[in-house]
Amino acid sequence: MAGGFGGGPSNLKRAHLYEYRITGYFIFSCIVGALGGSLFGYDLGVSGGVTSMDDFLKDFFPDVYRRKQQHLNETDYCKYDNQVLTLFTSSLYFAGLVSTFGASHVTRRWGRRGSILVGASSFFIGAVLNAAAVNIAMLIIGRIFLGIGIGFGNQAVPLYLSEMAPAKIRGAVNQLFQLTTCLGILIANFINYGTDKIHPWGWRLSLGLATVPATVMFVGGLFLPETPNSLVEQGKLDEARRILEKVRGTSKVEAEFADLIDASNEARAVKNPFRNLLLRRNRPQLIIGALGIPAFQQLTGNNSILFYAPVIFQSLGFGSGASLYSSSISGIALVIGALISMALVDKFGRRAFFLEAGCEMIFCLVAVGITLALKFGQGEELPKGTSIFLVIVICLFVLAYGRSWGPLGWLVPSEIFPLETRSAGQSVVVCVNLFFTALIAQCFLASLCHLRYGVFFLFAGLIVIMSCFIFFLLPETKQVPIEEVYLLWQNHWFWKNIVGEKDEPQGSA
Repeated sequence: MAGGFGGGPSNLKRAHLYEYRITGYFIFSCIVGALGGSLFGYDLGVSGGVTSMDDFLKDFFPDVYRRKQQHLNETDYCKYDNQVLTLFTSSLYFAGLVSTFGASHVTRRWGRRGSILVGASSFFIGAVLNAAAVNIAMLIIGRIFLGIGIGFGNQAVPLYLSEMAPAKIRGAVNQLFQLTTCLGILIANFINYGTDKIHPWGWRLSLGLATVPATVMFVGGLFLPETPNSLVEQGKLDEARRILEKVRGTSKVEAEFADLIDASNEARAVKNPFRNLLLRRNRPQLIIGALGIPAFQQLTGNNSILFYAPVIFQSLGFGSGASLYSSSISGIALVIGALISMALVDKFGRRAFFLEAGCEMIFCLVAVGITLALKFGQGEELPKGTSIFLVIVICLFVLAYGRSWGPLGWLVPSEIFPLETRSAGQSVVVCVNLFFTALIAQCFLASLCHLRYGVFFLFAGLIVIMSCFIFFLLPETKQVPIEEVYLLWQNHWFWKNIVGEKDEPQGSA
């Protein structure tokens, strides 16, 4: 990165010696590994749709159903304000938050592939329980199993993709996770649109179909290779060299393999990787990767829109079918954003996408807030033109998020941790991400009720803060080998005063 805000790749040690070509084996590994995102995405997409279905509400939340039909004396903002209903959504993320620490142990000791298989199995069990639920307790237990699955999957998959990818295309490869997440959301929206017409058990079909991506991920995972980084970490050097040659499509991997050995030697000396995260030399990764970016990703407000898109659109005067259709449109915008980011992030860099899209997201949220302040909230129906405008602006917001904070919120943390703290660091990333996901999920509908249009101004203000955070503190990481990212901190205008210079040669690797 030019200027005083980041270091470029010019000081890297062996990066210029790395060789690779794209092989079928590499493509298979990345596509199957990335399917973990479809679990997260399908649940994000299906939850909001199911919680807006009349049959589901009549079975489990009759008070909400009556309020929805009668409107009572409340503004339309408060139509779905029910903490037990939001607990149905957020319980999954609290479970994932806790399970990610178990996932860290599995990922470090038995590899990334092991965590992927555990995640798929747990998600399958949760989907079966939800589809067969006869009471709220059974729903919540099913959501907990789903959360465990997402905790393991989100912990392992971004690491798996970043470690398998060559440095020059790591951004695009890692964003396969976000792409499958977006596709999961989109598919769930279309499924909800269809099952909403199946009475009275359409919601069971929506929830039960989550077994499909879980099954595909588990079966595919049985044939996945472990990452060379993980095999080196486990001391399986011959196998690591063989897999590295296979995924790189060349036997000339001496430079990259040497970097993996160096990183592993440092990592093996670390007995407590979580405590090691707190060391001064790992401060940038802790603040940026483990705490800042995963928290800010949720504080953009996008996942609130994805959780509750059908609910939001219904609250804004759209009919049940129209609201599900409108949320499907926003799902398409998310997929388009992910494809744009995959194609261009390794060319223009992470910072450019964060900052450009951040400005667009601020504009969209302010536009929504102003529109709702002027046109909505007193029991009146929105004019058709205003409704169309809101859908367009929300889709533009989702498109901006889909090419920035959505994919980069997983990419950047997965590529900046050294091997010694990578598994532990990713666990903290997932933990913080899911904590704020659960918090936003639990509070958003209540906030919409009490703050009304002000909640969109709140999210706009938070995006201003996080854009400044990126501008001043994040160096550019595009095309930097994952085991040499630590050199960026030593050349950064701010972090170099904290991590020290070359007296800590593997300071982060």
